[in-house]
Amino acid sequence: QVQLVESGGGLVQAGGSLRLSCAASGRTFSDYAMAWFRQAPGKEREFVAAITRSGGTTYYADSVKGRFTISRDNAKSTMYLQMNSLNPEDSAVYYCAASTRSMFGNTWYRGDRYDYWGRGTQVTVSS
Repeated sequence: QVQLVESGGGLVQAGGSLRLSCAASGRTFSDYAMAWFRQAPGKEREFVAAITRSGGTTYYADSVKGRFTISRDNAKSTMYLQMNSLNPEDSAVYYCAASTRSMFGNTWYRGDRYDYWGRGTQVTVSS
């Protein structure tokens, strides 16, 4: 099992940046495919970004491509999400998620493919 704790959220003005972190403890971090999801009030949870176990390949939702960067440091058991050019539509609770499953194709984008979730960190972007 793995425990996930997000941090780095907060209030930022439109156009600003934030860096989220997801610290993992428990099982070997590099055993997990990792992802970020977000959920805004009244909306369904949506995929943001994912990264393979080695960190060699990344996946992004179209809405964040070119603005967000996902990365991981397996030695530190930590995943990151650098968010630039933020806009109010990015306001949400951001969750990190981990999967031990084989991931391929569209499975990266599906929340039900991830076994472990953090409690989330709030990101609010003011206009």
